[in-house]
Amino acid sequence: MQKELSIQEVAERTGLSIHALRYYERLGLLDPVHRLPNGHRRFTEDDLAWIAFLQCLRRTNMSIRQMQAFANLRRQGDAALQERLEFLEEHERNVQASIDELEQSLVVIRRKIRRHRVQLAGGELEADPVQQQVPLSR
Repeated sequence: MQKELSIQEVAERTGLSIHALRYYERLGLLDPVHRLPNGHRRFTEDDLAWIAFLQCLRRTNMSIRQMQAFANLRRQGDAALQERLEFLEEHERNVQASIDELEQSLVVIRRKIRRHRVQLAGGELEADPVQQQVPLSR
């Protein structure tokens, strides 16, 4: 049998607030949490692993609505395995596109930092190539 944790313990271990954990449960991101006769929630290590995955999805800018859709697929078990795989592969592509865009922006920022350092050192500035290399939108 898995050790059960209080909502306070889960909040401490995950860094989420008690309010956020209740919110996730209310939205259906978490399966119904076991409750003691006094109504106190009791979480398992499996719940913690799922919460950690939800946090990963949030850090990668997945919307709550998308997370709800994935949670619903998860509840379907192996019957939705292919759909879950496709869902995560699509999210992976989106995350990679965001990383690529951030890396391009980082190149521009570093270039601008070098220009400022040269300028502060009294050096000669070359033409600023930033305007020619930065797309204004995707």
